[in-house]
Amino acid sequence: MRATVQVALEIGTKRTFATALDWPGWCRAGREGDAALEALLAYAPRYAGVVAGSVRGFTPPRSVSSFEVVERIPGNASTEFGAPGTAPSADARPAPARDLARLETILRACWAAFDAAARSAEGVELRTGPRGGGRDLAKIRAHVLEADQAYLGKLGGTARRGASHEGIREAYVEALGARALGKLPDVGPRGGSRWSPRFAVRYAAWHTIDHTWEIQDRRRG
Repeated sequence: MRATVQVALEIGTKRTFATALDWPGWCRAGREGDAALEALLAYAPRYAGVVAGSVRGFTPPRSVSSFEVVERIPGNASTEFGAPGTAPSADARPAPARDLARLETILRACWAAFDAAARSAEGVELRTGPRGGGRDLAKIRAHVLEADQAYLGKLGGTARRGASHEGIREAYVEALGARALGKLPDVGPRGGSRWSPRFAVRYAAWHTIDHTWEIQDRRRG
């Protein structure tokens, strides 16, 4: 791991996301840049727990001075809604085989962490908000599955009708490889821009980990 962690800030009017560029999924938000960096730092040990044993080189930094903000990106409607919505410029870089293998390993670690958290919460009531808000476990699982299906389409990949979540994940990995090799074009048949492999891993990893930590935090007892 570098002595400094390169970070991109996605800046909205209501919140800012801090994203560690070399570590997909390690992304947290705050009301402004400093708060987002503090949140990123606070979640470093939890992120270490996700990637430990899968990839080497991650050591949780001890202070925000370890972060180097290398890009500031204007936020959009997704940012205001509560999700990172703009790809850092670094994600436009090609993803050679060695880089792609590392990214896929991190993404699989995120999927495994989600599955483990969901299994541990089976039969357990999840805490709700002060007004009763919050999906139950079945709805969280269904939401993550639907999201992964949508992300697969953003890559240009497809899965057979009725595919299991594992089948969709494998189709996702296959599509990542096809995009990296140029076998899936940058623009879809209806003109929409497709996600780059790096951004596709970053976004899916963030979404998966975000709901992993939601399950962990909302467990009773």
